[in-house]
Amino acid sequence: MGLFILRRSGVMIITALCLTFIVFVMTNLYPNLEKLAKTEGNFRMSDEAVASWLDKNGYGQPMMVKYGQWLGVLPGWTRDSEQGVTGRCLSGTVTVEEAAAAPSYCGILQGDWGYSTRFKTDVSEIIETRLGNTAYLMMWVLILMVPSALLIGVLAGMREGSAMDRSLSTFSIMTTATPEYVSGVIFIAVFTSSTVGLKWFKGTATAAMEDPNFENFFLPVLTIALYGVGYIARMTRASMTEVMTAQYIRTARLKGVSFRNIVVKHALRNALIAPFTVIMLQFPWLLNGVVIVESLFNYKGFGWALVEAASNNDIELLLAVSVVSVVVVLLTQLISDIGYVFLNPRIRIS
Repeated sequence: MGLFILRRSGVMIITALCLTFIVFVMTNLYPNLEKLAKTEGNFRMSDEAVASWLDKNGYGQPMMVKYGQWLGVLPGWTRDSEQGVTGRCLSGTVTVEEAAAAPSYCGILQGDWGYSTRFKTDVSEIIETRLGNTAYLMMWVLILMVPSALLIGVLAGMREGSAMDRSLSTFSIMTTATPEYVSGVIFIAVFTSSTVGLKWFKGTATAAMEDPNFENFFLPVLTIALYGVGYIARMTRASMTEVMTAQYIRTARLKGVSFRNIVVKHALRNALIAPFTVIMLQFPWLLNGVVIVESLFNYKGFGWALVEAASNNDIELLLAVSVVSVVVVLLTQLISDIGYVFLNPRIRIS
């Protein structure tokens, strides 16, 4: 197990470097840099002025050098001027003595995520705040979604072809076929509108960031959870129906074991292997897939920060969001692989 985790960790690091490099190259293409220069400077800047601004702020260096500085494996750039010294690792314009005392390396590895041109603050503070909001939202979504989906899938798969199976399968298909932006708009119109709605929920998701309660937080949680319930439930049902036709289940029935014990003690554990993978894949989906819901309900979480960064060409924030997303995806895949062994020890790690 230790060798497997070590090997997978090495693959994860290589994968993370490749993915972050691709994102870094895409965000540092010249049209994006030109837009950034004109946004920070003047939209009527000439090509020469844009090139001068990019060189002054370290964007005119070779791509690999900039990527190494962003990672923190190469020393940051510095520029001398009449006013003083500026650089990647310096806060504004400083004297030569202050520049000499400043650290030479300031990248992701040193905990320096850069400066947000959209929010005018450190990217690390934005990531910490917005990721915390989304994590709280994800926690309640999983609490509502996972038990409900597993219960629906197990009940539908226990007796394939029954009326309960058909009813629950229809419900699962309907929830999966309804996108979040559709169900979210319907929930807002029905439960919060002052004209035709029931006005059951009077709070807003924006207020839930400081004082979450049932009225201002339930609708975004329900909108996200409802879409994922159907997918997990159908996977659980398919796995459950396959297990219920296995030979050892038939043997247990012939021995007179009660149906309840067959389901709980024999079928359920093996049936949860496939849904476990689907559940683990919900983490990266929830992290980046809540963009629509957070924008719809104006809940300022991780997805909202991604939209703001992309809309305003905030390169440093976009890169930070990408790093967090890549790490979450790779970690959840590693956890799902390890979880296979605990759910079914017969699975060999080759």
